[in-house]
Amino acid sequence: MYKPRKMTERPVRVLRHESELGRWELVSRPPDPRLAGLVRGCYVGFLEQSPRPLRRREVAQDQVTLILNFGPPLRVSGPTEPAAERGSFVAAITDTYAITEYEGVSHGLQVDLSPLGAHMLLGVAMHELSALVVPLEEVLGPTAPLLVERLAEEPGWAARFDMLDALIGARVEEARQPSPDVTWAWHRLVETSGRLPIGALASELGCSRRHLIARFREAIGPAPKTAARIMRFRRAVDRLGRDDGSRLGEIALDCGFYDQPHLNRDFRELAGTSPREFVASRLPDGFGFSVD
Repeated sequence: MYKPRKMTERPVRVLRHESELGRWELVSRPPDPRLAGLVRGCYVGFLEQSPRPLRRREVAQDQVTLILNFGPPLRVSGPTEPAAERGSFVAAITDTYAITEYEGVSHGLQVDLSPLGAHMLLGVAMHELSALVVPLEEVLGPTAPLLVERLAEEPGWAARFDMLDALIGARVEEARQPSPDVTWAWHRLVETSGRLPIGALASELGCSRRHLIARFREAIGPAPKTAARIMRFRRAVDRLGRDDGSRLGEIALDCGFYDQPHLNRDFRELAGTSPREFVASRLPDGFGFSVD
């Protein structure tokens, strides 16, 4: 049986913001080290209050995100999907962007997973999660609301993070491991930041493109070519997060784009805005990117 370790060396980090935009608090802590490679980064708890509607741009991602909602639903929309209220949900890897909106209070937990970790944790073929977001109960079944309720009732963020360690660790421990060829293919794309041609990837594996695509979509979600494109885009997003947008040509080449116009095109399709507009919309204290 999976027993979470006592991790006093994993301190809880708190980040707060207060301005005319509202009041925000983010609380984070790394997961149990045994979950490294499955859970990305830190667990993040959030409690936000805004006097007016706050809209955020959520760009295409190369990970799977769980939102465990303790408060009112978020409104979520996309380029081809009308706005709908969502409680707790799963956002898988897709080649599009979303707009989230709330007014008043937003309260919950965010867990970012590698696609292989999500495949093990959720126990579904990842290409089935092709919608912009999928309600958590459609993936985990009728126990999902009870899980979220139990987390909300814990006495504080540290206790909630401990509970996540136990729940994720126990579920993954019982899960079937993803196939070695897909695991290897995913890590090769990560190592090359999406620059490895898919034909070369199939050759390295000694299989056909068709075989690679079918196995990849089951465990990851999109086809390898789409995943590689999103990886290049995400690298550019990360670079722009530390840049003022004045070196777009350099960033485009460094991230594997043919030139800056190709970078601009992918931003329009995967973020719904231009790179410079994206940088200009950055919210203070790392709280994301706004939508006018």
